[in-house]
Amino acid sequence: MLEDSISVPILVGSVFLFAGLLMFVFPPKKINYLYGYRTSSSMQNIERWNFAQKLSSKLMVICGILLLVTGFIGLILFPDQTAINIVGIIESILLTLFLFIKTEIDLKKKFGKTL
Repeated sequence: MLEDSISVPILVGSVFLFAGLLMFVFPPKKINYLYGYRTSSSMQNIERWNFAQKLSSKLMVICGILLLVTGFIGLILFPDQTAINIVGIIESILLTLFLFIKTEIDLKKKFGKTL
């Protein structure tokens, strides 16, 4: 069943790429609880908010491309779909952590500690 489905890194990579491009082209203009990179540090003021939206959308596009590339390489080199999906899940988690950690570190560097 799972072996017949699309590979996880290609699916998640496509979602990351689409969401990142969407956020880059149509960034949320106001601080909100529905759309955008929403953390307590990014929502403190509009300057932090705009910086976090721009950075996180670029990082999301990069992560999406990495997932797509590794997904297609996996499909070509390794016929075992289950192994590709396991690696894809792990890679997706690690790249999501990277996105949050990198954005929070850069927010702290640019604006200082959160209030």
